[in-house]
Amino acid sequence: MSTKDFIEKDYYKVLGVPKDATEAEIKKAYRKLAREFHPDANKGNAKAEERFKEISEANDILGDPKKRKEYDEARALFGNGGFRPGPGAGGGSFNFDLGDLFGGGAQSGGGFGNSGGGFSDVLGGLFNRGGGGGTRTQPRRGQDIESEVTLSFTEAIEGATVPLRMSSQAPCKACSGTGDKNGTPRVCPTCVGTGQVARGSGGGFSLTDPCPDCKGRGLIAEHPCLECNGSGRAKSSRTMQVRIPAGVTDGQRIRLRGKGAPGERGGPAGDLYVVVHVGEHPVFGRKGDNLTVTVPVTFSEAALGGEVRVPTLGGPTVTLKLPPGTPNGRTMRARGKGAVRKDGTRGDLLVTVEVSVPKDLSGKARDALEAYREATAGEDPRAELFEAAKGA
Repeated sequence: MSTKDFIEKDYYKVLGVPKDATEAEIKKAYRKLAREFHPDANKGNAKAEERFKEISEANDILGDPKKRKEYDEARALFGNGGFRPGPGAGGGSFNFDLGDLFGGGAQSGGGFGNSGGGFSDVLGGLFNRGGGGGTRTQPRRGQDIESEVTLSFTEAIEGATVPLRMSSQAPCKACSGTGDKNGTPRVCPTCVGTGQVARGSGGGFSLTDPCPDCKGRGLIAEHPCLECNGSGRAKSSRTMQVRIPAGVTDGQRIRLRGKGAPGERGGPAGDLYVVVHVGEHPVFGRKGDNLTVTVPVTFSEAALGGEVRVPTLGGPTVTLKLPPGTPNGRTMRARGKGAVRKDGTRGDLLVTVEVSVPKDLSGKARDALEAYREATAGEDPRAELFEAAKGA
């Protein structure tokens, strides 16, 4: 995000709260909107996904007292995206370079919350810069990495630790990340080590772009490293043991902070995003936090009632009591035998009864059923069906 975009965004409006909202009000508004626009609840809806990103970005700023204070100060200083003259300023238009306020150009690392030092780097030159002179190159945040993992149904319910082999850009080992084979790069004269250059916007501003000469690094290699061609970055592969929490769903995207590509010049590592795929189970299904299972019962169990043993996922069986006259397709509930919720509790196991019709009958069983049919010959279970069809 550019400095101009950051200043012009109204995060209070995004969350629908007033500027004097309390922390509790901000948290409540964020949770309500996050539930409404979460990608898991709006699969395939690109607008909802974009809205969710805006909501998360707003909460990241307003939910942190320090970031919120800096954001409010920046908004107060620049107004609605433009510099607000102080008392005694003359009328008319004037040119204004944000680079002057940020100490010779915005901090290197670029976008807020994506690369570089994030929010503090963007506004650090305005509010927190010390009085020392000289030029210094800034840390750069590592890249985010996305990977995929396939879990069995049981692993998704109970949680699992899985190995992930990942490839990413990391500091080149041959030149220790300097880009220079001698390890002595020089500060870029174009951006003076900031990695950013200013450009006019035509509205009284000067915005910033990555420096074209050093590609945003702030350094230039006099003797480019043969391994990384002077970039200071090289492809790196590693295997990491990743803990997938219990209760994940198919298609869920998990964020692991600081598990992405290493940073540069002391910058923080990026994040790792893991997309989870879940296999099917031959017996159990899932509805939200509840598991489902279909259990066959005999006609006599359904008609007369009785106790039925039911399997659970990875645990001992449970016994359910069928009331007399249980219809086919009735669903009963075994509490606490479902998937793990975020708070550590478990959902339920939903047991659907399926009356089993035997294909082969013994002579004794056939005689008993013939006797039953004679005893109920006057009953017509379809009478109400035909009456309803006539009245429709």
